[in-house]
Amino acid sequence: MYNLKEKEMIFVFTGPDGSGRKTISKLVGDTLQMKSVISYTTRERRHYEVEGIDYHYITREQFLEAEKNEEFFESVEIDGNFYGIKEQEIVDRFESKGCIYLVLNIEGTEQLKEKFGDKVIRVFVHVDRETAVQRQKERGNSEEEIELHLNHFDQDLLYKEQCETAVENYELAHTVFEVTQTIEKYLLEKTK
Repeated sequence: MYNLKEKEMIFVFTGPDGSGRKTISKLVGDTLQMKSVISYTTRERRHYEVEGIDYHYITREQFLEAEKNEEFFESVEIDGNFYGIKEQEIVDRFESKGCIYLVLNIEGTEQLKEKFGDKVIRVFVHVDRETAVQRQKERGNSEEEIELHLNHFDQDLLYKEQCETAVENYELAHTVFEVTQTIEKYLLEKTK
């Protein structure tokens, strides 16, 4: 397993589906010139998702083979689909930049936090249930997908209290500014 060096940190954006965590992480990452690491998944690609930007989409067999070869840094199964981050991709990103960011579900976030403790900063992004549903409808999620996500919504919200920082995402520019400032504070602390 990769050992984080002194100045290396992982910022993990997590929270309920429809909260805007991917959008915010991308904008904050671009602002701070942080590199992202993309998860692998066995679930079907949604019509609005792009290979290599949202996820790397692989078959169940490919995932299980990579898991057997211990390629994954973390992996979880949610609603019958596998998700994971490959360790080599994290190593490659750290070679070019001292901090990276990930967008993970709560289970994956917890795995990283358990492995690396204070080196992992959890950024919990949230909105109310109605807003989350509306956003999922706007991006074209099916009623079935939305219902599946709502089954996790209340449980996901409880995780907010365990995270280092939490932000409500109702106005994108304000949220990005707030999260950018928060991450900059962590980066400044790290360089002291």
